[in-house]
Amino acid sequence: MTDVQDRYRQVANGFDAAVRAVTPDKWEAQSPCEQWRARDVVAHVVAGHQRVIVGVRGGESKPVGADEDPRRAWEEASRAIDEITGDPEALAKEIDGPVGRMPAGQIIGQFVTMDLLVHTWDLARAVGADEHLDEDSVRHAYEALKPMDPMIRQPNVFGPKLEPPPGANLQTEFLYFLGRRA
Repeated sequence: MTDVQDRYRQVANGFDAAVRAVTPDKWEAQSPCEQWRARDVVAHVVAGHQRVIVGVRGGESKPVGADEDPRRAWEEASRAIDEITGDPEALAKEIDGPVGRMPAGQIIGQFVTMDLLVHTWDLARAVGADEHLDEDSVRHAYEALKPMDPMIRQPNVFGPKLEPPPGANLQTEFLYFLGRRA
């Protein structure tokens, strides 16, 4: 296994648990992201995964349809990313990412895994599942995002930073940094 695969699997397991906690009546539950329901959070995560999958393997990406099972879409996308993270050639392939062309492994390790971590909390909060995030993953994502503060405040990325409550734990600090109230 690679470090990218280890980090991805750790975070993906948390998201998978949140997805599995969604009962049929909860797919329309409001998430902390104003314009997204639980289904939309999963669709966003799947779309991010698909961009990498298509970049590495080719083909076309299509959004999760209204009549499509979001759980199945997640499982397929996650399985494909896990396969890519186990293939050194795939990880080295240069593809388009959020800040230009870079190796797929770097995109997965820096952006896909961080996005997945944040949206694990969003989905868990929306459906009343366990909101605890892996502390090492939070630390890694938080340290990676701090230097990108001005960039992540752009529209459609993250909201304004919030001041965490005194004595907040690392996860709460991280979430407030991203504009979420824990």
